[in-house]
Amino acid sequence: MSAEAGVIHDIGYRRYTGRRLGRAQILRALYGHSLRSAFGLGRGAKAKIVPVIAFVVMCLPAIANAVAVANGNARIVPYDTYTFQLRVVVMIIFVAAQAPELVSRDLRSHVLPLYFCRPMRRLDYPAAKLAAFMTACLLIIEIPLLLLYVGTVAQLHGGSAIWGQTKALIPGLLVGLMWAVLLAAIGLALASLSGRRAYATGAIAIYFFLTWILAGILITVTQRNVVRAVVVHPPKGVGPPPGAPPGGPPGTFIAREVTQVPTTAAHLSGLVSPFTTLDGVRQWLGGTSPGPLPGVGGYGALYGAMFLVLLAVCLAGLAARYRKAGGL
Repeated sequence: MSAEAGVIHDIGYRRYTGRRLGRAQILRALYGHSLRSAFGLGRGAKAKIVPVIAFVVMCLPAIANAVAVANGNARIVPYDTYTFQLRVVVMIIFVAAQAPELVSRDLRSHVLPLYFCRPMRRLDYPAAKLAAFMTACLLIIEIPLLLLYVGTVAQLHGGSAIWGQTKALIPGLLVGLMWAVLLAAIGLALASLSGRRAYATGAIAIYFFLTWILAGILITVTQRNVVRAVVVHPPKGVGPPPGAPPGGPPGTFIAREVTQVPTTAAHLSGLVSPFTTLDGVRQWLGGTSPGPLPGVGGYGALYGAMFLVLLAVCLAGLAARYRKAGGL
């Protein structure tokens, strides 16, 4: 028996004859594509809803400040804390919605082997995704700060006043960088655990919200109430309220004033949440604007260590996840 000879048919496909790009170009392309995905660019209008709303809402305090400064008032929004609670809510929504967009789709579609068959290392993929998402978070956080700065200095006259605003802006930008790095790392680490976007979004939102609420509760309940007696001078013709204890000079009355004094437990309760950890690091590095923490006491270095531990755990988890996904 003789085997039949095979026949090769030329059906017209053209061979690639251009220059083959290397690892650096692959990383650059993956970074650019991921950054566009974080803002829904190149996709339908539905994909842009969350990024656009998050950006607009984050810019509202800067716009309100510009109006106030134009009417002759001083700057009403601090650079280092901005509007803390608004920033927390907006970033939780943005990270929970957009982090899965960068990694969960590829995991669910099982296309990672197609990436890894190119001349790139296993950790290049998560590194490019992380850099892109850090950039996206940085844009959401820092552009409102720059608008706040521009809206303030536009009404100032004199180089010293402008330089004072510039010196106040720089720490705010550095705080924003800390936020972007830590939140992006946590968001991608949690999103990479599931290929289903709904599960990844839920995991991120639950972690951020629960730890934020728990930290707030612990800070409140661990503070000590101190009651002090103060002398009140009512306006002329106005007597003391019913039940006010007598005492003090004529025409005055004694009132009880309750103040909350932070304890050691209150100083340490902020370690529960990434957001209060970030505020603890800010206060430790010299931030003076009021934040959710009633000070860090002598535990500022512990907040710095917690920041580094959270970041290291997330980066290690992300690397381990993609070593496993890559078949190593």
